[in-house]
Amino acid sequence: MIPASFQYHKPGSVAEAADLLSKHGPNAKLLAGGHSLIPMMKLRLAQPEILIDLGAIDTMSYIEDRDGGQAIGGMTTYAQIASSGMVPQALSEAAAQVADVQVRNRGTIGGSLAHNDPAADLPAVVVALGGQIIMSSTNKHRSVLATDFFQDLFTTDLAESEIISEVFIPGQAQGTGSAYLKFANKASHFAIVVVAASLTVSEGRCVSASIGITGAGPTAYKAKLVEEHLVGTNLDDNAVNSASGQASAGIDMNDDIHASADYRAHLAKVFTARAVRLAADRAD
Repeated sequence: MIPASFQYHKPGSVAEAADLLSKHGPNAKLLAGGHSLIPMMKLRLAQPEILIDLGAIDTMSYIEDRDGGQAIGGMTTYAQIASSGMVPQALSEAAAQVADVQVRNRGTIGGSLAHNDPAADLPAVVVALGGQIIMSSTNKHRSVLATDFFQDLFTTDLAESEIISEVFIPGQAQGTGSAYLKFANKASHFAIVVVAASLTVSEGRCVSASIGITGAGPTAYKAKLVEEHLVGTNLDDNAVNSASGQASAGIDMNDDIHASADYRAHLAKVFTARAVRLAADRAD
């Protein structure tokens, strides 16, 4: 359980970290919270020659209102998000359900999204809330919608030279409610299936719906057919159950020792219905 040798750098700014990434290329790895990378290094599943620790970059840890939404620094911890009254309820609920208190105090939103574990908590809720991922490299910044950022198993749109510097969550329209529900592995607290829902309701009818699901397939995804079936309905049991039946449509469900593909498809349907009802109840 001893990692291979590596050089350690602790930059004090995003620009300095980006310069190090640019200089060392694929030989370098970023260290955010470290709860995924360090175990991999100990098992020598990952052997970076250069380790760039982002922990000293204070300017990457914040939650602030901006442009009608919330800007969240890439090094903001789960605990900070869980205890924040500024972010949508689904996001704080998701952060509060990550692993245990030690992980929540060290793990970061940027690290989680960059790693893109199929059983991670935050990707689904960032997708459901229409989040944007802001990435920084040397003298350059770009923004990508979460729906385009998560591409496949442990695969994202993040380039080797880029750092997730910020996550932006657009403001919620009046009459919007959100919810996050998780069916977790009892031992690890990783997701078997999780569903995040954001619904806008006006005069008893669903005006818009956004559903993010993870754990079920190789990466977080929007349940577009569920959304289409919900819009325009009065969200009664028949409408919710019918829409939720489309939660796994077109998705290659994960099948492993924790749950079969069929069971995950069933869970996706059940938890989507529950999350939709809870989000609708919270809409005001």
